[in-house]
Parts: sequence; structure tokens; C-alpha cells
Amino acid sequence: MYIAPEKKKFLYMGVAAAVLVVAVIFALTRGGVGSYYHKYAGFDLTPPPSMRGNTYLAFLDSHAETAHPRESVKIDITSFNEETSVGATIVENYEGTETALETTDASIVEFTVDVPEAGLYTLHWDYFPVKSRGIDIERAVKINGVSPFLGAERIIFYRIWGDEPGGIRVDNQNNQIRPSQIEHPRWESAFFMDSQGYVVEPYRFYFEKGENTITLTAINEPVAFRNFELSPVRDIPYYEEYIAGYDLSHFPGGNMSGYIKVQGEDATHRSSPSLYAFFDTSSATTEPYSVTTIVLNAIGGERWRVPGQWIEWEIDVPENGMYRFSFKGRQSYNRGMVSNRALYVNGEIPCREAMAVPFFFNNNWQLVTPQDVDGNDMFFPLEKGINTIRLQVTLGDLSSVLAQLEESIIRLNSIYRQILVLTGAEPDPYRDYRLHEVYPDMMDEIAFESRYLYKLMDDIIAYTGQMGPEIASLSTVARQLELFVRKPHDIPRGVQVFKDNIAAVGTSLVSLNSSPLDIDWITITDEKTSPPVVRETFLQALVHEVNSFFATFFIDYNNVGNVYDSREVTEVWIFSGRDQATVLKSMIDDTYTPDTGNFVNLKLVDPLALMPAVVAGTGPDVAVTVNNNEPINYAFRNASMDLTKFTGFNEVASEFHESAFVPFQYLGGIYGMPQTQIFSVMYYRTDILAELGLMPPQTWDEVIAAFPILQHRNMSIGIPSVERKIGQMTIPDLSNFFSQLLQRGGSLYNDEGSRSRFDSEQSVAAFEAYTKFFTHYKAPLHYEFANRFRSGEMPLGFADYDTFNMLQVFAPEIRGLWQFDLLPGTLKPETPCRQRECCADESCHVITADMEVCCCKIDRSTASWGQASMILSKAKDPLKAWEFLRWWANSDTQLRFGRELEAIMGTAARYQTANQVAFRQLGWNARDSAVLEAQWEWVIGIPEVPGGYYVGRHIVNAVRRVINDSVDIRETLLDYTRSINDELTRKRREFGLSTY
Repeated sequence: MYIAPEKKKFLYMGVAAAVLVVAVIFALTRGGVGSYYHKYAGFDLTPPPSMRGNTYLAFLDSHAETAHPRESVKIDITSFNEETSVGATIVENYEGTETALETTDASIVEFTVDVPEAGLYTLHWDYFPVKSRGIDIERAVKINGVSPFLGAERIIFYRIWGDEPGGIRVDNQNNQIRPSQIEHPRWESAFFMDSQGYVVEPYRFYFEKGENTITLTAINEPVAFRNFELSPVRDIPYYEEYIAGYDLSHFPGGNMSGYIKVQGEDATHRSSPSLYAFFDTSSATTEPYSVTTIVLNAIGGERWRVPGQWIEWEIDVPENGMYRFSFKGRQSYNRGMVSNRALYVNGEIPCREAMAVPFFFNNNWQLVTPQDVDGNDMFFPLEKGINTIRLQVTLGDLSSVLAQLEESIIRLNSIYRQILVLTGAEPDPYRDYRLHEVYPDMMDEIAFESRYLYKLMDDIIAYTGQMGPEIASLSTVARQLELFVRKPHDIPRGVQVFKDNIAAVGTSLVSLNSSPLDIDWITITDEKTSPPVVRETFLQALVHEVNSFFATFFIDYNNVGNVYDSREVTEVWIFSGRDQATVLKSMIDDTYTPDTGNFVNLKLVDPLALMPAVVAGTGPDVAVTVNNNEPINYAFRNASMDLTKFTGFNEVASEFHESAFVPFQYLGGIYGMPQTQIFSVMYYRTDILAELGLMPPQTWDEVIAAFPILQHRNMSIGIPSVERKIGQMTIPDLSNFFSQLLQRGGSLYNDEGSRSRFDSEQSVAAFEAYTKFFTHYKAPLHYEFANRFRSGEMPLGFADYDTFNMLQVFAPEIRGLWQFDLLPGTLKPETPCRQRECCADESCHVITADMEVCCCKIDRSTASWGQASMILSKAKDPLKAWEFLRWWANSDTQLRFGRELEAIMGTAARYQTANQVAFRQLGWNARDSAVLEAQWEWVIGIPEVPGGYYVGRHIVNAVRRVINDSVDIRETLLDYTRSINDELTRKRREFGLSTY
């Protein structure tokens, strides 16, 4: 048969495409061994001992042959060791129980327990969350005075949360308002488990035969407990064995007509206030359905992702019987991944198959019914009446893979630091470093890690059934390591990319550790009734998208919550995000308006819109979340109001540090209310400093002394610089210069704010000390602190205290290996004396060891920055505007706002409130809170003055000239000081102010 040449071309292309598709499918679905098996087949993949020492896996390996006793051992909670315990009280008739032991958030409780048989046990108790700050309860466990493994130092027990009485309300736009989450405290039964989720079963602890001690140290929050015991390790049976243990004649069923449906948003209890109902508009089949008004119709979402979090529903069963659960769920967040949930029925995981019910990636809703190992639906025996179903986030079988990946990242960072010692962060491209000869053992480690990563990739693919995007970063590093082995001379040229690739693997670990899931509804059916079908037709989807499109023409997305037309309404503009606006409006509608009778319209607005609106006379009455410099800039132009003129200002101000008001002071008035206040602290890697024999520095002299020790290994110290990188942006950071200046007793301006004081001796000394970090000690100018800290390349650095939350969430592989503390300071001589006892104060420092001992205070002063709120001069009713601002700044309001914001956005978004009373109730543990409060006492406010924008601009220019052009430090600073003073004078004349 003749085929025209042009048709042959398309035929060949079609055949080639088909072959390619088949090849890809074959490569991704090769059974059993995975697509990278040939990379590691035949090699020993036994990992080396953990660099973190006592990991739980190492602990289990050391007790592989240890017995598992079958009898539990009760612990008498009333006979704790009083001599070694603090903060514990025996309470009779406590919350419905005969006897309980109540412990404070600073307690240390030690028990002596007589163990009849040596072996591995689990720890179990019933606990009652004592009302306090509303954050998770944390305890550290020691057995016989020693923490048995990494993870035992932080065991988490969740509080129980639920909707406030009254449930869902509706605003005047017919939008549903989610109810606030409040605590529903009750006795809860719990094992001591891994807070990271890498160990899905309860921790096992080893006890010798005879007397042993158990010490529980409070890390966070008070708790009461009872029924504390050493429990035998439980072997959870498979479904077939589980169901065989029941007399099924007691569960006949058979008379149920239809099915029972429970909406996801009707959950009764949850482990976190962030696990509330939300509005889903992505599907036509979500129940209840709406595109024009907010209807709470689903639960979970991206906030329901952390291992250990759970949501619980109550189900009223009509009769004893065998019932099947089906969940309408959607995992549309992590492509190629599985979100697992442990299924609890009436407080227990019934069988092994229920330990991890998988929800695979799908952009559409899917119906998931738990099944046994043979793929058959599981039916569970339920008694007539109220039964509970709980879904808890778990990593399932993926947990061990992620634990291994975390250890691999630690080893990869160690390899990177080892390369860094020889090549530096910027290797000479023309030099042959002969790494394979200098570090022959390291080359073996590189080859091992490459094969190990390929094996982990196969394990992940085999578990999820797909090659998700997270696999790409692992593949990149594995291939790069292969290249390093084949061409060791190329290692120096690839070291920077290698560091970035390791960071990408760390980010993938965070994604893999995240298991978000949406739940629309749950159905309960018996054997005679089939679960409902979940399917969105093309027509349904089309109608939904058309409706959603036309709704955008009629809905004002700038307004949040209740909207009022009356001129008596206070108009408030907020310039942050929609989550913040939604939280604030909810608080206004459910608290402020009912309590005061005043109505508020809240609008989410772009910050750049404020000035034009004020000039045009269409601005708000109150502006919140503005930058610190805004209130005073409006005050210069008579556009903001002096808050000291209002009744009750001093009462509100008493809850803030005095430094927080300095930026808002002008001509004896205060024109802004602090909202957030942020300052710098010191971050350090405990493992690396210990390895190098360094202590966290207390003074800048000690920081300078650490430079050569770290630089000898091509590590660095993170000094905030004028070239600071935040993401892809370069934003000058003068915080360290201000610290140097303030610690020397200097200031930016004279008392009138008419001239700068950068020509003072303190300023010159501070400027010299700051620039020497870069000119003499070669601190890096360009760096991204989080990633360098994570890799260990920068084990010491100084950054805003909110960096702590980001590292906690996004760098799980270094948990327990870092800490933050007070900023180093400058020694200031105080009273000379001849006895060391005068230096017992921790803030003192002995600087000589002879008979003439000198006590010196360490001045740790630093500046702060943040956001504020203000009342505009053209406010319709200034008294009502002040009443709102007074409510907004109050500690109760700030605390609730901070808690709800963290509940929505997670720990990484912890609120940096300027209200110190509210701050003490947020989710910081006792140690971290103490550090921040101690540093806060050293914070000095930086005043805002007319023309002050010239200060930052010219100090940055001066620093750059000294660093880049090696010009004279004093002369350069004095030259720019004259330019600054000229601008200050010009602006003061513009505003009619004295220039002296």
C-alpha cells in the first residue's frame, strides 16, 4: 500500500510518541524493584551511626533482643519523690476523678517504680489539660536520670478544642461566620509518642528489673494526670483477627434504611483551634453548595497536615450492628503524595489496617472506605447510641523513609562542610584541590549517599504509586553525587549548587512530612446499603464555573464580614493579608460590636492607597498594620491624631514596653499605637559550636574571637548587612550598627530631633566596629541566613526573633541542634571591687583574674521595628475611633488575634505582638519566652523625625563606600552626617519647626 511521504512523517512521529509513552509508563511502574534499582543493587546500604547520637532508631537497634513483658506496671502518682520534685500537687475529687496529680508549667516530677521484669514498655496516662495559655502540653522524659533517645525531650499532648456555644452565625451579607474555637477540657487517654510523626507507634522505653526512676519535666503548660503506667507493647491485630474477637451475634443490625451522613464541618472536637470549618468553592459537589455567600462546608485543609493532629465526630447509631465508614475526602495539595489518617473508633485504633487509611492525590473529591489487606471494606461493631470517629494525621509506612531521609540530609550537610574546609564557599576555578586524595573516605561517603538517595526515592515511589515533584530534588542530588564520584575534580565548581540542592531536599522533606486533607462528609452504612457515589459531572462543573465567574461582578471582596451603610459606622482599613482581616472582622462582629454597640466596616486595602485616600478626603477613621514610620509622617502633616488626648491612653500604654512608643512621639504627643515589635536575637548551632569547643558568645569581642576559628573551616558568622537578602530581594539591614551605637550610649538624634549625632565619638566607634566585621573579619555581605544556618555553613548569626518560628517549621532536620539567645553586648565597667562575689549577677562579666577584679555590665541594647495603628485626623467620630483602637490594642484582643492567626497559618506565622501582657500568653515555651523578655528589656526605640528617611539611605551609602572603596571611616561618616543634617534642616523648615 502506498503511503505519501508527508503522511509517513506523521506516522513515524505517532509511533515514536507511542513508544515514548509506553517507555515512560514502564519506567515508572516496573514492579517490585522501582525505577532506580540498578543504581544501588548489590551494595550495602546500611547507614552509618547517626551523627546526632542517641536517635530512637539507634535505641531500638541496641534493644533488638530485649524482652517485651506482657504485664503492665502501675505507677502510684501519690508517691512521687517529694525531695526531687517541684510544682506537683495531689488533688482529691479532681474533675470527676478520685485522685489526680496536678503539675505546673515549671514542674519536675520524679517517680520511683519497681519493675518486676526488665524489658521494653510504653508509657501511658490519662491527662486533663489545665486551663492556661491554650497551647500544646509538652513534657520531657528521663529514665533513671537520662534522656533515653532523641525525641524523649519533647513529648506533646494536645488540648481538646471545639466550637463555642451558639455555633455558626450569619452576618448581614448572609455570609456564615465560623464560631470561635474554645477549649473543651476533658480526660484524655494517651501514649507517649513521637512529636515529629516519624514513629507511628508509641515510644518504647527500657526499664531494668527492680527500682527505676521516671522524671517528667515541664516544657510547656500545666497538666493533671491519673492512671500513669508502664504498658506492655501492644501488637495491633489485623482486621481478620480483630473481628474474630467479637461475638457478632451481639451486633445483628440489618434494620437500617439508607445511610447516616455527618457533615465534616459538624466535627465535635479537634486537637487544635486551627482545625475549624472553612468555605470551599472549588467543586459543584461540595455540601452545602454556594458561590455567592460564604457557607462553611468542609473541614481540615492545609492546616490539618501535622502528624498527631486529629478531628473527631460523634455519630448516633440507631442499633447495635456492623457498620462501614466512608469519607468524602480530597488530597489536592501534594501532587504524587498520599495523606494518611489513623482511624480511631471510640478512642482506639481497632486494627492494623486502620493505622493508616490512605487518601491519594486527586483534584476532585473522592470516596474512601477503609479496607483490609485483601481489599475488602471493613465493618466495625458499634453499640446503639453515640459513637466517636477520629481521624488523626499519620505518616504511615512513609514515616521510616522520612526519618532515613532526615538522617541523610544531616550527613550531606556534613559532607558539604567538609568540602568547605578545603575549598571555601567560593572555590578557585583554576585550582585542583584533589579532594579525592585529601578526603578518600569522603568519596566513599558521597558514593554511599547517592545510592542511598536512589533507594529512598524507590521507597517513596513504591509507597505513593507516583513520582511526585518532591522526588525531583532527591534525584538532582543523587545524580550530582554520582558525578562527584566520577569526576572528583568537578566538585569545587559544583559546591555552591550542591549546597542549594541539599536545601531543596530539606524543603522536600518538609513537603513530604505534610499531609493536608479536606473532608466534606462521612457516611455510615451497613452491609445492605452501599455508600453514595461521589462524582462531579461535566455539566455540574460547567455550571459551577459560570456561576463563580458571574459572582465576581457582584461581590465586593474588599469588605470583610458585616457591612453597614450608616455614617455612624467606624471605617477601619487593614493592610496585611486576607487571613488577618478575616480574623479581625470576626472578632469585631462577635466581641467588639456586641460589647460596645459600635459598628465597624473593615476593608482590606493596598498600603499605597492610604495616602491618596487621605488627601482626597475618602480615607478611613482608623488604619491598622501600618509601618512604624507612617503615624509620625501623617502627624507632621496634621493628618493623624494625638492619642494621649484620649481618656484611658495611659492604661492601655502600660501593657507595652516604653520603647514601643518612641517612633510615634512628636511635639509631646503620641500619634500611633504599637501593634508589633520585632528585635534581633542570636542564633547558634549547638552541635557545631560544641564540636569546635566554642561557647555562645556573650560580647562582641567573643564574636570576633570566634571568627578565625570558624573561618579556619571556611564557616562564617551572619552579621546583618546592607546587602541582606530576603528571598530574591536585597534589603539593607542596619540593626547591628544600631546595636553597636546604642550599646556605646550613642543615639541617632539630639533631643529635639533637629540634628543627627553620627558625628559623636560613640557613633564613630560604633560605625568602625560595624564596618570592621566586613573589612577586617570578612563577614559575608550577601547571604541567606536560614539556608546557611541550616547547612551549618553559618553556625552563628543574628536575625529577627521571628526567624525562630521559620526554622522550627522549615528546618526539621536540625531540630535539637540549635538554639537562640540574647544578643552579644558591649562591656561597660561598673563598680571595681576585690571579690568575685560581686559578679554573681549573670549580667556581670569578670574581665580580669588578678586581685583587682572588675565587674562589668554587658550592655545588650538593640533597636526594634514593627507595625502600628493610628487614628486619622478626619475621623467622623474620634471618640468611637479611639474606642475601637483601645479595644484593638488591649491584651485580650491581641492575644486572641495572635492565637487565631497562628491557628490559621501555623507556627511559622506566630504573631509578634507589641503588647507584653499578650506576648506572655502566646505559644512560646518557658525558656524561649524568658530569653525574649530579657532581650526586650534592652530594646531602645528609634525616633522618627522629619527627614529621617535620609538616615538609613546615607548610612547605607557610607557603609558601602567603606567596604567597597576602603575610604577613611571617620571622614566618610562625617561627610554623610553633614548631608543628613542638611536634609533634616530642610524638612523641619518645611513643617515650620525649629532648626536648633
